[in-house]
Amino acid sequence: MAALTVSAIVVPRLRLLHLLQALIYVVVILLTRRNNALGFGAGITIAAIWNSLNLFVTHLFQAGAREFLSLLLTGHLRRPDTMMVTLGGVAHFILVIACIAAFLQLHPGKKEWGRFVAGGVLVLAYFALIIVAAAPR
Repeated sequence: MAALTVSAIVVPRLRLLHLLQALIYVVVILLTRRNNALGFGAGITIAAIWNSLNLFVTHLFQAGAREFLSLLLTGHLRRPDTMMVTLGGVAHFILVIACIAAFLQLHPGKKEWGRFVAGGVLVLAYFALIIVAAAPR
């Protein structure tokens, strides 16, 4: 959420999209704190999809890592929004690991696995909807 906030400050045209995306993480937090399988499925799915897009399609994860390295070496930051992609990517890897560990501790049965999958499907549908509705053209 910190990465979304910084990116929204630096790139104003992304504010609505990032606000709507942040709602995903709020819901994931609320559901996972209640050990609800919907939240674990949504958390893993959004993290995996987002990281996959930024690693293999947009390559922004790599660009952000280069930006972070440049900051360490020179003390100057040219594109903080790009560096936030890398921060978000690292946070997503942590989210995946945490959701997997917590979900497996529930010793899920068929009902929980169904909810887990439903959480993934719902978050994908919402993510697609906010991209269509709020992404800058």
